[in-house]
Amino acid sequence: LAIGGDLSVERLLLAYKTGIFPWFENDEPILWWSPNPRFVLFPKKLKVSKSMKQVLRNSNYVVTINKAFKEVIYQCSKIKRDGQSGTWITKGMIDAYSKLHDLGYATSVEVWDNDNLVGGLYGVDLGNKVFCGESMFTKRSNASKIGFITFIKNSDYKLIDCQVYTRLFESLGAEDIERDDFLKILI
Repeated sequence: LAIGGDLSVERLLLAYKTGIFPWFENDEPILWWSPNPRFVLFPKKLKVSKSMKQVLRNSNYVVTINKAFKEVIYQCSKIKRDGQSGTWITKGMIDAYSKLHDLGYATSVEVWDNDNLVGGLYGVDLGNKVFCGESMFTKRSNASKIGFITFIKNSDYKLIDCQVYTRLFESLGAEDIERDDFLKILI
């Protein structure tokens, strides 16, 4: 969609309010995206498999909100991902989203095993009942899924923006919608 600009709070908020998000790697200029179709999850359509329901029932993990934002985004930046040579979560992005968090526009979900952070996710919340998911990490099997499902089931969001297709979110009920339809929901 666009190249350049900066990651100021003002620019990020304007971008998210208009369905745009930054996504680039360390050695690239800032790249801005607004895919069509948009991959989204309507929380009412959340699918939790029978085996995942059992994992949730038997889990001793504790899920918290906004208790360790900087650690969650840092862990998201360090996790190795299939098919990716590096991370798109640069130091500049960590600083920018931490500022958004300090102002109440970014949210983290943490999954704890006692005092150990074993999974989590973060995203942008503009206060319009849409959560724009940015990244997840897991150090233990299913930890990030436990955090995501618990977060969604205990929220009043009308839409989760997954941005682009992933098998994980497809398995949880996410679907493609036209960008124009996504933008109507954002407003």
